[in-house]
Amino acid sequence: MTDFHIHWEIAAQLALIEAAYLLAIGPLRHHFVYRDVVRPSRGRAWLFSLGIFIIFLAEATPIHELSEEYLFSVHMTQHLMLVLGAVPLMLLGTPAWMVRPLYHHPLAGPVLRWCTRPLIALVLFNVTLAAWHLPQLYDWTLWNHNAHILEHITFMVTAVFMWWPILSPLPELPRLTYPLQMLYLFVQSLVPGVLAALLTFSDRVIYPTYGAAPRISSLDALADQQLGGLIMKLVGTLMLWVLATVIFFIWANRDERDPGAEERALHPPPRRQKI
Repeated sequence: MTDFHIHWEIAAQLALIEAAYLLAIGPLRHHFVYRDVVRPSRGRAWLFSLGIFIIFLAEATPIHELSEEYLFSVHMTQHLMLVLGAVPLMLLGTPAWMVRPLYHHPLAGPVLRWCTRPLIALVLFNVTLAAWHLPQLYDWTLWNHNAHILEHITFMVTAVFMWWPILSPLPELPRLTYPLQMLYLFVQSLVPGVLAALLTFSDRVIYPTYGAAPRISSLDALADQQLGGLIMKLVGTLMLWVLATVIFFIWANRDERDPGAEERALHPPPRRQKI
């Protein structure tokens, strides 16, 4: 335990990102929008900052050493912290005007528009997730630090695309309707659920590095792997289903307040011609 330490280089990088964000929504906001019209949101700032803090916990604390060198279950927890915790919080904390320059950029704009299409986003994220869990690639990330960094970057980037149809901050790339959001989250839960089942019910250790790792808990390597699979299933899949349930109640409550909303969505009024 005395070998565990804070990774101050990662903490410094996260502090720079946090400082840049706070400056952008505060003193430097007038460079991007009319500051008298667009007010900073404390709620958004807290959400973004919480996302940064979760990345700090996952990457700069002893969680990193535990996941990389000793326990598969902690590594799985680390991934869930990044994908299901940090990314959606940071996306919720990002105002539309901060993303709009990317949308209008001649190179980044087409990429953003293509990668955030619901079907494309699902494929990109789940293929990335499944590929990195192949034994050869997963073990590579455990003994090659640069590969581990690449793994986490690709997880987080594709997670932004995956969450976009649910949490989009940009009206030009809007969120799905509530029924489609529920269907989307259900489909998204399938691939992680299959991976979790393979890990939980396997009768052998799939990743040799963890099989040879020093045992620092009462769990042997196989039990640790099975625990990691359960964490992926119970936390990851159930979180998506709970979110889908919350969306259902928001949708039902909205329709009760405004019974004509669904009809107007299906049959919008004709647009007026500009004179």
